[in-house]
Amino acid sequence: MKTIPPIKPPTVQPAEPPTKPPYNSEEAELLRKLAYEYSLIAGNPKNAENIKLHKAVNDLKQVRPVVLFGPLPWNEMNIDGELTLQCNDKFLQSVEWYFRTNIYRNRHMPADTAIPTYLPVEKVVFTTGTGLDVNEELLITEKESNIRSHRYFDILKTEEDLEKIKMPVITYDHDATMQHLELISDIVGDIIPVKLTGRNFFAAYFWDDIARFRGVETLLMDLYDRPEFMHKIIRRFTDAKISELKQFEELGLFENDPYDLHCTAAHTSSLPGKDYKGGKVTRKDIWGRGMAQIFATVSKEMHEEFDTQYMIETIGQCGLSYYGCCEPLDRKIDIIAKIPNLRKISITPWANVDVAAEAIGKKYVLASKPNPASVAEPVLDKGALRKEIGRILSACRRNSCSCDIVLKDLSTCHHRPQNIFEWEQIVMDMVRNY
Repeated sequence: MKTIPPIKPPTVQPAEPPTKPPYNSEEAELLRKLAYEYSLIAGNPKNAENIKLHKAVNDLKQVRPVVLFGPLPWNEMNIDGELTLQCNDKFLQSVEWYFRTNIYRNRHMPADTAIPTYLPVEKVVFTTGTGLDVNEELLITEKESNIRSHRYFDILKTEEDLEKIKMPVITYDHDATMQHLELISDIVGDIIPVKLTGRNFFAAYFWDDIARFRGVETLLMDLYDRPEFMHKIIRRFTDAKISELKQFEELGLFENDPYDLHCTAAHTSSLPGKDYKGGKVTRKDIWGRGMAQIFATVSKEMHEEFDTQYMIETIGQCGLSYYGCCEPLDRKIDIIAKIPNLRKISITPWANVDVAAEAIGKKYVLASKPNPASVAEPVLDKGALRKEIGRILSACRRNSCSCDIVLKDLSTCHHRPQNIFEWEQIVMDMVRNY
């Protein structure tokens, strides 16, 4: 079974610490030092102020745009060993990495990052998945990077192949979770609160998955040549995702205190829902997150037919929904708006931000994604960056849009992290003068 990427739910009191800690004193001392540094950042009034800024944006009552970072090319950013892991245990390594990356961000590129005032210990969750295995060829250009080129081969060619798509079975490993909770509470619990957490949003990325199982060209051709067959495929994936949603809900695996929504701000006064009285968190208390990146080149009509109606059944059932990633949606806002409880829309570098901002107005958050290629050059072009961000800010100001600006999808910074640090300084200066 595959482990579900851990994320965040309700507070559970730590159990009694183990009598024989499975770690050495050097690892414990290291984590305690990092926990102390982290606690200073978390307890700083600036952290609380950032949370207020995030909430204002997502409540459509923006004070100013917020600036954040998504996934970074960490393999190119290790300065003086700041990111070098020293723990041996895999779980303790994950905690060490959490501390180190947050301390690093605060030191070099804080932007408007908000971090939990506690150490999140994520529930251990497994899924059987849809029963499909990707058939692909990989091209690796840099061993240390997790960026790969993929060539996918079609494994869903016929009606019979659709029977391969199974409904996922979700399992919560309570014992492993408690072991993690007890272990880290024993090490740093007197320095910073430790909290059990679960998944902080529900994701429906149907077409990203289908592209991996079919290949991009085959998928796009069949939308035109075999529409009924493609509807059968998306129907199966939708049913699988609805099953996953129900199981996460029943097992109490959703989080009511999210800090991150796929790289953007998650805080809002609208969640949990007004009917939430504590206890189990339901779909009405969380964000839903959807996208169809492979639909960047399809028409509005095809996008609505093959994706929007299925999003209504999935993320549309959540308390709030956030749609889009790298696909340009500037001329598709009207069909995306059909998703219930829509609150945030992604606007990429390949979209016209002026057109998007006019359509979005005060109704939704404009989640802007500046071009990540700007930091991939040997030297950051500061003039071009100011022009790009200035256009985004001008469009949002002109149309009274709430906005977050997220630099993400960075495969490289040309092995020069200073590019990212300079990017942060310039963009923060611009939003502070908004």
